[in-house]
Amino acid sequence: MNSAIVKRSVVVAGKKTSVSLEDMFWLALKEIAAQKRMALGEMLDTIAGGRDNANMSSAVRQYVMQHYYSAAQPTRPMVRPDFFLQNVTGT
Repeated sequence: MNSAIVKRSVVVAGKKTSVSLEDMFWLALKEIAAQKRMALGEMLDTIAGGRDNANMSSAVRQYVMQHYYSAAQPTRPMVRPDFFLQNVTGT
């Protein structure tokens, strides 16, 4: 598995920016967006709106981690509040 970080150009809240993510996180984010029937840009906007001083790349990684942790441990919430999920449709 390739773990190299790749910088990708994206539009978040109408502004061009970039996120540097490993392929695994990028593919997981796309999969989550498809499951929720959301456009990738819409999901990135939601993540950006819920982050608290984390850079966008870190916010995406935290969102993906939270999503899969919640799926694996539905009765055991993460210690950290799940502010990334509060406004995402389908959670």
